Amino acid sequence: MSQMKAVQVGQAGGPFERVERPVPEPGPGEVRLRVEACGICHSDAFVKEGTFPGIAYPRVPGHEVAGSVDAVGPDVTGWQVGERVAVGWHGGHCGECDRCRRGDFLTCAGAEITGITRDGGYADYMLAPTGALARIPPELGAVAAAPLLCAGITTYNALRHSGARPGDVVAIQGVGGLGHLGIQYARRMGFYTVAISNGADKRALAEGLGAHHYIDAQSGDPVEALQGLGGARVLLATAPSAEAMTAVIDGLAVDGELITVGADAEPIRVSPFQLIMGRRTLRGWASGTPVESEDTLRFSQMSGTEAHIETYPLERAEEAYERMISNRARFRVVLTP
Repeated sequence: MSQMKAVQVGQAGGPFERVERPVPEPGPGEVRLRVEACGICHSDAFVKEGTFPGIAYPRVPGHEVAGSVDAVGPDVTGWQVGERVAVGWHGGHCGECDRCRRGDFLTCAGAEITGITRDGGYADYMLAPTGALARIPPELGAVAAAPLLCAGITTYNALRHSGARPGDVVAIQGVGGLGHLGIQYARRMGFYTVAISNGADKRALAEGLGAHHYIDAQSGDPVEALQGLGGARVLLATAPSAEAMTAVIDGLAVDGELITVGADAEPIRVSPFQLIMGRRTLRGWASGTPVESEDTLRFSQMSGTEAHIETYPLERAEEAYERMISNRARFRVVLTP
């Protein structure tokens, strides 16, 4: 049996291990992908550090995967060898639980997660159920597509499912891996786009990405600045800092909503009074389904929304991960074969 290269985590808290494994054979309802690009996401730390419950080791991380169908398993229909496909966080659903019966596959009680409950894209090949596959537009390259499978879909979905309408003030808190995409999406969706970050040095970047207005939270009060614009209809919090989210809640307009996509284990501190007096809403948003990945890829290609990417070969996965986790990457890191 032929072998493939892979990078795995052998145990919680352990190092990345470069290994050779047998090329996997797809089972019923599965396809095998030849991986052409795999983004490194902050959520890969769940595997590296063992902070996601129930992970079985060794595990190959990676849930921003772009490639092509290399083989199909028994009974697979609708997918052909050679098709360009992508796989994101959503790695499959049971189709039988109450959430699936309501069509909400992302919150499936038995949902599989790419690179967490099943092996992901830090490898030459990987398996995926057909229910996890998204088609890549022909005009979009694999490296460009990969970060859109998590950072892209998360910010795009959160904004398009928000209560904002064209012309509304939409603030993006954080100009990083998620935020630099959120700014682009907000501008291209027709919102009056405000970027919030620390330091005057981010202004040119934020404006270059499409922000109409930049707020330097180090040099002034972001709440006062937002209220000077009439308040934010939506405040998309992308930086993983509950403290920073707490600091901007009062910048929301009446009926405004803070949507957090930046994951932090610490609590956001908000009083009932703050919510009641402005009819404000606090909510979270996670990723999306494969068809929503297709929407994200199509809109990104059509609108010219692009992730800023650094690429590394698969064998340098540990170095690439460290650049991401230390926040030195500008802004997404992608592994290639």
